[in-house]
Amino acid sequence: QVQLVESGGGLVQAGGSLRLSCAASGRTFSRYGMGWFRQPPGKEREFVAGIHYLGSTTYYTDSVKGRFTISRDNAKNTLYLQMNSLKPEDTAVYYCAAGRSSWVPTSYADFGSWGQGTQVTVSS
Repeated sequence: QVQLVESGGGLVQAGGSLRLSCAASGRTFSRYGMGWFRQPPGKEREFVAGIHYLGSTTYYTDSVKGRFTISRDNAKNTLYLQMNSLKPEDTAVYYCAAGRSSWVPTSYADFGSWGQGTQVTVSS
């Protein structure tokens, strides 16, 4: 089992940037794909981005393409999400998640472990 702890959330104005981090422990981080989900107020949790275990392949939902970048540092057991040009509709609780295999996880069923989440609020 893997433990995941997110950090880096906060309040930012529209057009601003934030970088989320996710520290992993308890399982060999470098062997598994990882990803980020988010849950806007009153809505269901949705996929944001996924990354291959080596970081060589990434996948994004259409609404964040060109603005968000997922990356990982396997030496530090840490996953990142760089968020630029933030919009009010990006407001959500953001969750780090660990995949069940080494490939790029893209659907809810591909993930086996979840962090507690970090709040991101974008003001207009």
